[in-house]
This record gives sequence, C-alpha cells and structure tokens, in this order.
Amino acid sequence: MASGSKGKAADKDIPYELPWVEKYRPQILDDVVGNVETIDRLKVIAKDGNVPHIIISGMPGIGKTTSIHCLAHQLLGDAYKEGVLELNASDERGIDVVRNKIKAFAQKKVTLPPGRHKIIILDEADSMTPAAQQALRRTMEIFSNTTRFCLACNMSNKIIEPIQSRCAILRYAKLRDQEILKRLLEVCEMEKVQYNDDGLTALIFTSEGDMRQAINNLQSTHAGFGFVSGDNVFKVCDQPHPIVVHAIIRTCMKGDIDGAMLKLNELWDQGYSAVDIVVTIFRVVKTYDEMPEYTKLEYIKEIGFTHMRILEGVGTIIQLAGLMGRLCKMNMKPELFRV
Repeated sequence: MASGSKGKAADKDIPYELPWVEKYRPQILDDVVGNVETIDRLKVIAKDGNVPHIIISGMPGIGKTTSIHCLAHQLLGDAYKEGVLELNASDERGIDVVRNKIKAFAQKKVTLPPGRHKIIILDEADSMTPAAQQALRRTMEIFSNTTRFCLACNMSNKIIEPIQSRCAILRYAKLRDQEILKRLLEVCEMEKVQYNDDGLTALIFTSEGDMRQAINNLQSTHAGFGFVSGDNVFKVCDQPHPIVVHAIIRTCMKGDIDGAMLKLNELWDQGYSAVDIVVTIFRVVKTYDEMPEYTKLEYIKEIGFTHMRILEGVGTIIQLAGLMGRLCKMNMKPELFRV
C-alpha cells in the first residue's frame, strides 16, 4: 500500500512535456508562418469583426486549422471556450451530428463581445459525407445571424457547390524553404538544440513544405540522437538518403544500368518501399542542377508514370528496375542499340 502511494507521488514530480508542435503552435495571426496575403485577409476580418463563412483549403501541416483558431481567439477573447465548437475528421460527423450537435450549439445562448458570432470549426471537412454536407448548408442559412462556419480541408472540390457558394474560399500554398528554416531556427534556439546545416537541409527536404512534419522530425531527431545532422534526420524519417539517390541518377546519366541496379538493390535490401524510393528519386531529380532541362523533363515524365503504377499496386523491384532501364536508355548512344 505504501509503495503504491509513493509511486503516485513520484508520478506527480515528472514534468509534463508537450510535443513541440503544440508547444510552439501560434496563438495570434501575426505568429502564423507563410501565406502572408491570405493571413492579411484574416487580420482584416479579425479587426472588423464581421466574419463570413470560410473555407480554407491546402496541404496538411501548413497552418489552416491554426489560422482559424488564431482568428477565433482574436475575435472572441475570453469567450473563446464557450463560443467555439471544433469537430475533427476523427469525430463522428454524419448527418446526425449536423442535425443534433451542430444545431444544438448554433441554438445555444452564449455571451460574446458585441457584434461577434459563435464559430463552428469543421476540420478535414472534405471527409464529411454528402448527406451531412447537404444538411449543413441549411443549418448555415438558418443560424447565420448568430453562428459562422469555418471549414478546413485538403481539397475544396470535395465540398459540395452550395456550401462553397456560401463561403469565402482561402487557398493556402505550401510553405517555402526559407519560411520553414526560420521557424526551425527559432525552435532550435528556444530548445537549445544542437544542429548543423546538413541537419536543417535534411529537415526541409523531408518536410516538403509541411511545417508540422518539419518540427516533429526535429523533435524526434533531437530526442533520438541529441544532435540534428543529415544522417540522423534520414534515420529518424526512414527515407532513402538523397546522396544515394544522387549516385543512382548520376549512374543513369552515364547509361550504366548495372551500376544503377546495384545501388537500387542496396536501397531495396535496406527495406525501403517502392513508394519511398520513387518519391525520393522525384524530389532529387527536380532539384538536380547538373542535368539539362530537356533530360530533367523526360526523367520526371518517366518517374511520374512509374509512381502512378506503384500507387495502383505494382510496388515491386521489377517496376523500379524498369524505371532504371528507361532512364539509362535516354542517355545511351544510338549505336549501342544496333544489332
């Protein structure tokens, strides 16, 4: 009995550490990184207080939901908790939720600052069923005097037209490398993270414009190795190292199929999937400066076709070997094909 109580007391002494993504999540619109023009529009809305229904579309991890929360904080102040309802794709969001939960919140009496509205945030709105979206459009009309809807989605074309026509649509682009780098340097300074330039370059390469991914990978690498270097980042992210893929591309440009297959088999034997390999090949080729523009376009075309076949389910070493063969063939001299 005594040992049990002692254990509980010890648990209380352990500091609760938030994931860095949550710890450094922006609280006001000024802190949101990237998409400056769109954020400026939200700042004007926050200043005027007249919020339209909003759809924000864009790739994951670029600040869509965070922007809506910042807007709600600035509009409602201390009444934020009572005046905001958030539903995520992980919640049940069929037609019953729209008819019951959303409608009940829209009808609820809440004390808000003068001229402000309750806000309902629907995250991953493009995963709502068509029936639920049809029910939602009527709810948006009936309660427009007291409630505003903010929908965040990856693809706005999956939202039905009647809802799109009732909303202001804001589109978020992928974050630029400089924007991600600036934020990573701020987090590294605040968390006393040791790093080198290769480590930061690797974080930007693996994130592909996704701030959430970049900060998560930074924390994982720091926790696992204590030092953020390029090799450590690729070990944590479990992606093929770009240096190996660079070597494969260089070999293909010489028309050396044996050398290309040797390096490809090394990656395959390390357990990387066909998708991992083909995506990394694409990322490397599109930023490959030693390649003529015409050759780069032809390479990207072949990589695209292979990627499509792999996504359809043909993720075999033979599919990747075929890609190597086609890339090598582009750089072979015509006389080599004579019989």
